[in-house]
Amino acid sequence: MTSFRFLHAADLHLDSPLRGLDADRSAPAARIRGASREALSALVELAIAEAVDFVVIAGDLYDGDWSDFRTGQVLVAALARLTRAGIRVVAIRGNHDAESQITRELRLPEGATLLSTRRPESVVLAEHGVVLHGQSFASRDVTENLALGYPPPRPGMFNLALLHTAATGRPGHASYAPCTVEQLARHGHDYWALGHIHTREVVLRDPWIVFPGNLQGRHINEAGGKGASIVTVREGRVAAVEHRALDVVRWQRVAVDCAGAADDDAVLNRVVRAVGEAVDAADGRLLALRLELSGPTAAHAGLARDQAATLGRLRAAALEAAPEEAFWIEAVRLGTRPAVPPAPRTDAVGQLLGGIATLPPGALPADLAEYAGQLLERAPGLRDALGPDHPAVQAAEGRIGAEWLDRARGMLLARLSDD
Repeated sequence: MTSFRFLHAADLHLDSPLRGLDADRSAPAARIRGASREALSALVELAIAEAVDFVVIAGDLYDGDWSDFRTGQVLVAALARLTRAGIRVVAIRGNHDAESQITRELRLPEGATLLSTRRPESVVLAEHGVVLHGQSFASRDVTENLALGYPPPRPGMFNLALLHTAATGRPGHASYAPCTVEQLARHGHDYWALGHIHTREVVLRDPWIVFPGNLQGRHINEAGGKGASIVTVREGRVAAVEHRALDVVRWQRVAVDCAGAADDDAVLNRVVRAVGEAVDAADGRLLALRLELSGPTAAHAGLARDQAATLGRLRAAALEAAPEEAFWIEAVRLGTRPAVPPAPRTDAVGQLLGGIATLPPGALPADLAEYAGQLLERAPGLRDALGPDHPAVQAAEGRIGAEWLDRARGMLLARLSDD
C-alpha cells in the first residue's frame, strides 16, 4: 500500500444565518456571519499548503437552503481551488443540507464528488490505493442506521467511510443515523470520517473513528478552537491524526474570580486582565466572549442591581486590554455573591428568599427538562431548527432553570441591600 495524507472536515454550515446577532447592536454581526466563508477559505489554504492528497467532508456543507446562489458559488469556488491544485474532494450530505432541504443546485467541479442519497456509494482513488464509502442524507430526519448498509472493506486497499451520525447520541445533537461504536469497528474499515457532532472527538483509535468538530463555531455553546483533522497514512495504516484550528471567530467563556474584590474598580481590573490574556492567546482571531464572574465580593450588589449597566461597564473597561476589533463581549453571567451574607429577614421578602434558597438542587431544571424533552421528541428536527441557545433546548438539557434561579436570587439580594 502507498502512503498519503488527507484532510477530514465536517459541518461547514456555510452561511449559517445566526439570527440572534440582530438583537444586539454591539455585535460585529458582519464579521461573525462571514466567518463560515473565511474558515472554508482557510481550509482550502491549509489543504494546499500541506499538499494533502484528498479532502473528505462528512456532511452539513450548508446550514440549510440557500437564500441565493451566492452561497453555492462560494462552495464551488472553494472546491475548484482544491481540484485545480490536484486535490480530490469527496463529500456527503447531512441533515442540514439533505437533498430534501436544498432547492437550488450548481454543478460541482470535476474532481469533486457528492456521494449518492439512494444507496451507499464507493469512490476508488487507485493512485493511492484508497476506496471511500459513504451515503448522503436524502431527507433531514434520517433515523435508520445507514452504516449497516455500507459495503464491506475491499481487500488490499485503505478503506475510508464517511458518515453523518450522532453515533450513540451526544448532548445538544439530534440522534440522526444512529449506530454504535462496536458496529462501526466490526465493519472492518480503516478510518471512519464522521460528522454531525460539533465537538472534536477521537472516538476510537483501532480502527480510527473521528469527529473533527465543526469548522467554525457559531455561538457560545460551540466555544473553543474549531477546525479539521489532517490524517497521515503510512503503508496502509493511520500514523497520525492532527487537529488544525481553522476558525476565524472564536467563542470563548472567560472565568473571572471576583473573590475578595473590594469594589467595582477591583472587579473591572480583573476583567481587564482576563480579557487581555484571552486576546493574547487567540492568535489574531476575533473573540466572542462570555464573561462568567464568580466569588464573594463587596461589589456584588452594584454588579447585580442593573445587569444591563454592568455589561456596559465591563465592555468599556475591557477596551483597556485590547482594541474593540479584537473581541466582543456577548454576555455576562453573574455568579458573584455578597462578601457578607445579609441578615436574616422574617418578612415576606425574607420568606421568598428562603424559598429560593431551599429549593432542592435540580428540582426546577428537572421539571423543565422533562416537559421540553417531550416537546422535542415529538418533532425530531425541531432541536436543530431552534438551535442550542433556544430556551426549549436549554431546558431539555437542564441548562436553564438553575441559571434563572441564581440570577433571581442575586438580583433580589442586590435590591435588598438598597433597603
